Amino acid sequence: MSSDPAPVPALPLFYRDPQPLSAAAHADWRLLAGDAGFAAEAPFVPLVIGEMAAAARTYPVVFAGGDAQPLAILGLERRNLFVESGAWARDAYVPAYVRRYPFGFMATVNPDGFALAIDAASERIAREGQEGVALFEDGKPSETARQAMAFCDAFQSEAAATRTFIEALTAEDLLIDRRADATLPDGRTFGLDGFQIVDAEKFAALPDAAVVDWHRKGWLALVAAHLASLERFSVLLDRQQHVAPVSQTNDSDAADVSSQTCKSKKA
Repeated sequence: MSSDPAPVPALPLFYRDPQPLSAAAHADWRLLAGDAGFAAEAPFVPLVIGEMAAAARTYPVVFAGGDAQPLAILGLERRNLFVESGAWARDAYVPAYVRRYPFGFMATVNPDGFALAIDAASERIAREGQEGVALFEDGKPSETARQAMAFCDAFQSEAAATRTFIEALTAEDLLIDRRADATLPDGRTFGLDGFQIVDAEKFAALPDAAVVDWHRKGWLALVAAHLASLERFSVLLDRQQHVAPVSQTNDSDAADVSSQTCKSKKA
């Protein structure tokens, strides 16, 4: 029998110590005001179906290699080009995955159940004192906690709808692997690997029955928004020209979005 330890599941993007929120463990915890600094090094974030069109107006929207999770591409290296000094660009859409942090859902013993969680490692958490807003009042969830629960619940529902959309794309064999490479005027090179896009020719050849069904579900518009969003890679290049490099990049260390970290049971 092997004595090797069991592999540790990857934590979701941003989360370092997610814990189920409870009055017993977190009665005195408070939520401090914060900014988007936690996302400053994220070159992509996951999207859910209800926000894909809005995100596509700002970012390239692609699908991760592997599970085909929709992603907003935020940068060409380990940097979010839309966060500066902790502030998200005023003219840019802020994805729901970012807005819900430091809250999230964790799977419970019930396979179909989830519990509200909070990232105990977040800089927005105060374990004592009176600064910030309470998470519990008189042993019950505060208004802040209830709003977080409602937001995460809506996000979870959207995630389920997103999975249905992804399954439809896969069933029609519409997703194809792609790689993006670019060279800036100063000679810096960037590569983005491990993502997929919809094959425009196959999409145009969808069977009539699928076209009608997808139209009624709003999926045709989503695919159109996705395809149009690929032009936003030029926006990333423009932003990249105005920042110093994080590190020297070359073809061998191209950014890979196929290992996006939203597949853990903790989210």
